[in-house]
Amino acid sequence: MNSVQEYSMNFNSRIKVNFDGGDLTSDAGLLLYKEFDHKLGLSQTVKQQLVVHDPVHHRDHPNSDVALQKIYQHLCGYHTDDHADDLSHEPLLTTLMEKKGLASQPTISRFNKKANKATAKSLEGINEVLQGRVYEIEPRDQFVLDLDSSGFTASGNQHGANYNHHYAEHGFHPLFCFDGLTGDCLRAELRAGNVYTSRQVVRFMGSILKRYLSWAPKALLVFRGDSGFAVPELFKLAETKGHKYVIRLKANARLQSTAQAMADQVLNPEKLHKRQVHYREFKYKAKSWDQKRRVVVKMERPAGELHFQFTFIVTNMDLQPRNVVKLYFQRGHMENFIKEAKNGFACHKMSSTDFESNAVKLQIAMLAYNFNNWFRRLCLPEAIKPSRMETLRTKLVKIAGKLIYSGRYWTWKLCSSCIYKGPFIQTLRNIERLPGFG
Repeated sequence: MNSVQEYSMNFNSRIKVNFDGGDLTSDAGLLLYKEFDHKLGLSQTVKQQLVVHDPVHHRDHPNSDVALQKIYQHLCGYHTDDHADDLSHEPLLTTLMEKKGLASQPTISRFNKKANKATAKSLEGINEVLQGRVYEIEPRDQFVLDLDSSGFTASGNQHGANYNHHYAEHGFHPLFCFDGLTGDCLRAELRAGNVYTSRQVVRFMGSILKRYLSWAPKALLVFRGDSGFAVPELFKLAETKGHKYVIRLKANARLQSTAQAMADQVLNPEKLHKRQVHYREFKYKAKSWDQKRRVVVKMERPAGELHFQFTFIVTNMDLQPRNVVKLYFQRGHMENFIKEAKNGFACHKMSSTDFESNAVKLQIAMLAYNFNNWFRRLCLPEAIKPSRMETLRTKLVKIAGKLIYSGRYWTWKLCSSCIYKGPFIQTLRNIERLPGFG
């Protein structure tokens, strides 16, 4: 018989604490995610489509189960493989996985070692299938495809990690494309740390465009990116396929000279104490371009300054110059999406020495990110829809619950004093109204 160690509280000697509460969980809100999983078919799709080279049959922990366990660990904030050992008999997670015990850290490490490029590709395919189902639930005809890269700090001897001068750090330089209107990650690709921002961006975007041919063939697609993506091949891709783009240009002597001539015409020496902002446009052809393209310039002079500051944007859209600039600067949300993926799902934690294993880790983290983003958008009450993952964990996931066995049923008794009981029940009702794909 094991003895239970108790701890006394100094503030009140009559109060004692021990960790012998029985089948309790602190993450009862995962029941909502599992219900949404059942509707959307996440687990079913992972089990059907995940590809892992594995000549050994794992009776207790198939590779698909390990990937799903990692996704659910991300949702409740247990990001590292080591957390699996502490969670091995967590009552809710074992219930959701339909197992007596979870995969251990060594089992997850073996999965990471077996995962390769085909595994990462299959996870992209799983994300594509589920994204298509989300579009069936909420059809749309306009999409903004935001392009950006990010810096992932690496430590140790990791294949592909190099010094990046822009981020001034040693690590990786992944490429992302998000839906700028919803925050869905349409594609993520791990790259070596020393590659340029736009490296292979046309190939990267090509596969995304193929998806939209089936998802929404008549939709308006707009590419949006900073000056790192101002490459003529990307312009041609959009123009050839009938899509639009709004991409910033780096200033150079020719652009500065053209804009300065326009600024000189509107400069009012008598109003230097007031801020001035003007919007103009002109045709411009860089040496590497095959044709002239429309360039919009924002000319801004801060109060008390004599000189204008210029922002150049190349576009094939017909919007007024002011609206082109406004549309471009809305891409600031992209940085928030990447920040959410990092802070909420640890997508930047590349702990394996093997490049392909890290690429798979990125895909699993981004699938967890998307699953939560779809859950947030389709299931949550309006009042908490804008919440980030850390807030959702506090309000919906981190709820105490106890498992009670009674006859044919397993009943989870949740915390009676939970202040977010209303949103929990409303979310469950919203999930029930969704069409089923599972």
